[in-house]
Amino acid sequence: MHKLVVNVFNKKSKISKEIYGHFSEHLGRCIYEGIYVGENSEIPNKNGMRKDVVEALKEIKIPVLRWPGGCFADEYHWKDGIGEKSSRKKMINTHWGGLVEDNSFGTHEFMELCDQLGCEPYISGNLGSGTVQEMSEWVEYVTFDGVSPMAEERKKNGQEKPWKLKYFGIGNENWGCGGNMTPEYYANLFRRYGTYVRNYGDNKIFKVACGPNIDDYNWMDVVMKMSHQFMDGISLHYYTMSRGWDDKGSALNFDETRWFETMSKTLYMEDLVTHHSEIMDRYDPEKRIALIVDEWGNWFDVEEGTNPGFLYQQNTMRDALVAGINLNIFNKHSDRVRMANIAQVVNVLQSVILTEGEKMLLTPTYHVFNMFKCHQDATLVDSFIDATEIGINDIKVPNLTESASVTEDGKLNITINNLSISDSYDVETVLTGMKVNSVKAEILTDDMNAYNTFDCPNAVHVKEFTDYKVTEEGLSFKIPACSVLHIEVC
Repeated sequence: MHKLVVNVFNKKSKISKEIYGHFSEHLGRCIYEGIYVGENSEIPNKNGMRKDVVEALKEIKIPVLRWPGGCFADEYHWKDGIGEKSSRKKMINTHWGGLVEDNSFGTHEFMELCDQLGCEPYISGNLGSGTVQEMSEWVEYVTFDGVSPMAEERKKNGQEKPWKLKYFGIGNENWGCGGNMTPEYYANLFRRYGTYVRNYGDNKIFKVACGPNIDDYNWMDVVMKMSHQFMDGISLHYYTMSRGWDDKGSALNFDETRWFETMSKTLYMEDLVTHHSEIMDRYDPEKRIALIVDEWGNWFDVEEGTNPGFLYQQNTMRDALVAGINLNIFNKHSDRVRMANIAQVVNVLQSVILTEGEKMLLTPTYHVFNMFKCHQDATLVDSFIDATEIGINDIKVPNLTESASVTEDGKLNITINNLSISDSYDVETVLTGMKVNSVKAEILTDDMNAYNTFDCPNAVHVKEFTDYKVTEEGLSFKIPACSVLHIEVC
């Protein structure tokens, strides 16, 4: 018997809804075919955006969408993606597949997409190969309501009034594909470029600095030390790979060893967030600056027969557990982590949606986001579960992970992951500060390799969970193997 203790009296930080954000890059079939099919497509669309994809993302209350990259961001020149589509410049997407990018999806299309989704746009600016003027003019084009060359250009292109733009990234992965910079050099560039990312009218830009790759604690320390007073957030990138870049393994065909290797690697996010937060605390003890985990998720080998530059992979119950684990980690660190963006939203890496022509399916990861949306803008409360170690050989992970929050209307939501592929566990829940009047629960569970296909799109789906009892202290229940469970208590 495992004990889960939830103290509703001990309210902690607000769980920012942006923790449940997504990432869209000009990569493979994410933008083109996945989101944007054009106004003349036979696939049902509104102003070129797939209606089925937009509706599915609205269902999970997508709060923020990052664009246009990724590595693509630091070779993207925004002026190539405005104006009449037939006259937009074409370019080779050198990072991803070497295909021709026709720039038919640009700033206007992205802002239209965010408007349809009802989410905040998060634009990554080109610091790697772009100029200060180029970045400054992009912000002016989007947000300035007045007389200026960029505002006039925007109006000429059909947008009379400026858009609202909250989040702006000043460079992406500048330690790597964004310029192979040293932290000292980047920190100075951030200060320079950021000076000209201006606030126009009542539009206040939330400036995100390029933070470290995985456990590069020196990068975090240097950039925070030199530039913390000029930033509102700093990014962190970490992809879960069972055995690293040279042996990522199959997304579908994996064994018990690969399962536990993946679980162990994704749990490393806890160490990363903890240690990077400690560095941030030295320079920002008031926690004004947000840690933005704007690229995370599983990275496996591409599906056989697909373009290796498209990063298309299937999505199983293993991905669902990875999503649940990370989202619980972000919830528990919501005093510092205030945005996260899973990579990527459609058809790339750990997607929530896959498309094939007019067909669309929702992945196990999508269902986890749908189950966890209850945490958006709720208040984290103190919780603890007495997990035990499980695993194979010397690879050990906790069998259970959890987080809990209370909504404004007083509902308690608990999300729990069972990392075992074979064992269910009895859990006794002790609730402090709340009496159980009613319970609703839902679960995602299946074999570890289970996934959805276009022929069988609902093979893995959320089901009602009823294997619980109300007790004097709270609840008791049995959580099945390989599952993600959401319990709502009123």
